[in-house]
Amino acid sequence: VEARAAVKAAIEMEGPVYLRFGRLAAPIFNDPETYQFEIGKGITLREGKDVTLVATGLMVSEALDAAEQLEAAKRLEADGISARVLNIHTIKPLDVDLIAKAAAETGLLITVEEHSIIGGLGAAVAEAVCDTCPVPVVRIAVNDEYGHSGPAVDLLKEFGLCAEHIVEVTKASMAKKA
Repeated sequence: VEARAAVKAAIEMEGPVYLRFGRLAAPIFNDPETYQFEIGKGITLREGKDVTLVATGLMVSEALDAAEQLEAAKRLEADGISARVLNIHTIKPLDVDLIAKAAAETGLLITVEEHSIIGGLGAAVAEAVCDTCPVPVVRIAVNDEYGHSGPAVDLLKEFGLCAEHIVEVTKASMAKKA
Protein backbone atom coordinates (compact mmCIF):
# COMPACT_ATOMS: atom_id res chain seq x y z
CA VAL A 1 0.00 0.00 0.00
CA GLU A 2 2.74 2.44 1.00
CA ALA A 3 5.03 1.48 -1.90
CA ARG A 4 2.26 2.05 -4.41
CA ALA A 5 1.45 5.45 -2.87
CA ALA A 6 5.14 6.44 -2.78
CA VAL A 7 5.61 5.61 -6.48
CA LYS A 8 2.51 7.63 -7.36
CA ALA A 9 3.81 10.60 -5.32
CA ALA A 10 7.23 10.31 -7.00
CA ILE A 11 5.64 10.42 -10.44
CA GLU A 12 3.70 13.53 -9.52
CA MET A 13 6.66 15.31 -7.89
CA GLU A 14 8.70 17.86 -9.79
CA GLY A 15 12.44 17.13 -9.51
CA PRO A 16 14.63 14.17 -8.62
CA VAL A 17 13.31 11.39 -6.36
CA TYR A 18 14.98 8.41 -4.72
CA LEU A 19 12.86 5.47 -3.58
CA ARG A 20 14.39 2.65 -1.53
CA PHE A 21 12.64 -0.70 -1.21
CA GLY A 22 13.66 -3.66 0.94
CA ARG A 23 14.10 -7.18 -0.40
CA LEU A 24 11.56 -8.75 1.90
CA ALA A 25 7.82 -8.40 1.79
CA ALA A 26 6.53 -6.44 4.77
CA PRO A 27 3.23 -6.87 6.57
CA ILE A 28 0.53 -4.49 5.37
CA PHE A 29 -0.51 -2.17 8.20
CA ASN A 30 -2.01 0.68 6.15
CA ASP A 31 -5.65 0.55 5.07
CA PRO A 32 -5.63 0.95 1.27
CA GLU A 33 -8.98 2.76 1.42
CA THR A 34 -7.91 5.48 3.87
CA TYR A 35 -4.09 5.66 3.63
CA GLN A 36 -2.80 9.13 2.75
CA PHE A 37 0.84 9.32 1.65
CA GLU A 38 2.33 12.79 1.67
CA ILE A 39 5.98 13.47 0.92
CA GLY A 40 7.62 14.95 4.01
CA LYS A 41 4.81 13.99 6.42
CA GLY A 42 5.27 11.08 8.81
CA ILE A 43 2.40 9.16 10.36
CA THR A 44 1.70 8.34 14.00
CA LEU A 45 0.66 4.68 13.90
CA ARG A 46 0.40 4.21 17.64
CA GLU A 47 0.18 6.62 20.58
CA GLY A 48 2.42 6.23 23.62
CA LYS A 49 3.74 8.40 26.42
CA ASP A 50 7.05 6.89 27.59
CA VAL A 51 9.12 6.58 24.40
CA THR A 52 8.80 7.07 20.65
CA LEU A 53 9.92 4.40 18.19
CA VAL A 54 10.75 6.18 14.94
CA ALA A 55 10.92 3.69 12.07
CA THR A 56 11.07 3.50 8.31
CA GLY A 57 10.54 0.79 5.69
CA LEU A 58 10.65 -2.83 6.81
CA MET A 59 11.33 -1.76 10.37
CA VAL A 60 7.93 -0.11 10.87
CA SER A 61 6.21 -3.46 11.39
CA GLU A 62 9.01 -4.53 13.76
CA ALA A 63 8.55 -1.29 15.73
CA LEU A 64 4.80 -1.91 15.95
CA ASP A 65 5.45 -5.45 17.19
CA ALA A 66 7.96 -4.15 19.75
CA ALA A 67 5.44 -1.57 20.99
CA GLU A 68 2.89 -4.35 21.47
CA GLN A 69 5.43 -6.39 23.44
CA LEU A 70 6.32 -3.40 25.60
CA GLU A 71 2.63 -2.70 26.24
CA ALA A 72 1.98 -6.35 27.14
CA ALA A 73 4.82 -6.15 29.66
CA LYS A 74 3.13 -3.06 31.10
CA ARG A 75 0.00 -5.10 31.80
CA LEU A 76 2.04 -7.87 33.44
CA GLU A 77 4.83 -5.96 35.17
CA ALA A 78 5.40 -2.61 36.78
CA ASP A 79 8.19 -1.80 34.30
CA GLY A 80 6.11 -1.91 31.13
CA ILE A 81 6.54 0.88 28.60
CA SER A 82 3.98 2.85 26.58
CA ALA A 83 5.59 3.31 23.14
CA ARG A 84 4.48 5.68 20.42
CA VAL A 85 5.31 4.53 16.87
CA LEU A 86 6.04 6.91 14.00
CA ASN A 87 6.26 5.79 10.39
CA ILE A 88 8.74 8.15 8.76
CA HIS A 89 8.41 7.07 5.15
CA THR A 90 10.15 10.20 3.87
CA ILE A 91 13.63 10.95 5.21
CA LYS A 92 14.16 13.99 3.01
CA PRO A 93 12.24 16.11 3.51
CA LEU A 94 11.91 14.99 7.13
CA ASP A 95 8.79 15.68 9.19
CA VAL A 96 10.63 17.73 11.82
CA ASP A 97 7.39 18.97 13.41
CA LEU A 98 6.12 15.44 14.11
CA ILE A 99 9.50 14.37 15.48
CA ALA A 100 9.84 17.48 17.70
CA LYS A 101 6.32 16.91 19.06
CA ALA A 102 7.15 13.30 19.90
CA ALA A 103 10.43 14.33 21.52
CA ALA A 104 8.69 16.90 23.69
CA GLU A 105 5.92 14.52 24.71
CA THR A 106 7.86 11.30 25.33
CA GLY A 107 11.40 12.52 26.12
CA LEU A 108 13.19 9.63 24.37
CA LEU A 109 13.40 8.55 20.73
CA ILE A 110 14.57 5.17 19.43
CA THR A 111 15.16 5.14 15.66
CA VAL A 112 14.98 1.87 13.75
CA GLU A 113 16.10 1.42 10.16
CA GLU A 114 17.38 -1.23 7.79
CA HIS A 115 20.21 1.05 6.71
CA SER A 116 23.67 2.12 7.77
CA ILE A 117 23.79 3.87 11.12
CA ILE A 118 25.64 6.65 9.28
CA GLY A 119 23.63 9.13 7.24
CA GLY A 120 20.15 7.63 7.48
CA LEU A 121 16.99 8.08 9.50
CA GLY A 122 18.76 8.04 12.87
CA ALA A 123 21.19 10.77 11.85
CA ALA A 124 18.41 12.93 10.40
CA VAL A 125 16.25 12.51 13.53
CA ALA A 126 19.22 13.28 15.83
CA GLU A 127 19.92 16.50 13.91
CA ALA A 128 16.26 17.53 14.03
CA VAL A 129 16.01 16.82 17.75
CA CYS A 130 19.21 18.79 18.49
CA ASP A 131 17.73 21.78 16.69
CA THR A 132 14.20 21.62 18.15
CA CYS A 133 13.82 19.66 21.39
CA PRO A 134 17.01 18.04 22.69
CA VAL A 135 16.25 14.63 24.18
CA PRO A 136 18.17 11.35 24.01
CA VAL A 137 18.09 9.59 20.62
CA VAL A 138 19.15 5.95 20.45
CA ARG A 139 19.78 4.53 16.98
CA ILE A 140 19.20 0.94 15.92
CA ALA A 141 20.63 0.33 12.46
CA VAL A 142 23.34 -1.57 10.62
CA ASN A 143 26.62 -0.74 12.33
CA ASP A 144 29.47 0.73 10.31
CA GLU A 145 31.06 -2.54 9.25
CA TYR A 146 31.48 -4.59 6.12
CA GLY A 147 28.29 -6.14 4.84
CA HIS A 148 27.45 -9.80 5.29
CA SER A 149 25.79 -12.23 2.94
CA GLY A 150 23.00 -14.59 3.80
CA PRO A 151 19.25 -14.98 3.93
CA ALA A 152 17.63 -11.58 4.55
CA VAL A 153 15.66 -12.71 7.62
CA ASP A 154 18.85 -14.05 9.26
CA LEU A 155 20.76 -10.85 8.49
CA LEU A 156 18.03 -8.70 10.05
CA LYS A 157 18.29 -10.68 13.29
CA GLU A 158 22.10 -10.63 13.15
CA PHE A 159 22.05 -6.83 13.00
CA GLY A 160 19.40 -6.53 15.72
CA LEU A 161 16.74 -5.34 13.31
CA CYS A 162 13.90 -7.24 14.96
CA ALA A 163 11.18 -6.53 17.51
CA GLU A 164 12.95 -8.46 20.29
CA HIS A 165 16.08 -6.33 20.00
CA ILE A 166 14.03 -3.12 19.81
CA VAL A 167 12.36 -4.15 23.09
CA GLU A 168 15.76 -4.82 24.74
CA VAL A 169 17.24 -1.52 23.58
CA THR A 170 14.13 0.42 24.60
CA LYS A 171 14.12 -1.04 28.12
CA ALA A 172 17.84 -0.35 28.52
CA SER A 173 17.45 3.21 27.18
CA MET A 174 14.69 4.31 29.55
CA ALA A 175 17.36 5.30 32.08
CA LYS A 176 18.60 7.96 29.62
CA LYS A 177 15.44 10.02 29.99
CA ALA A 178 15.91 13.24 31.95
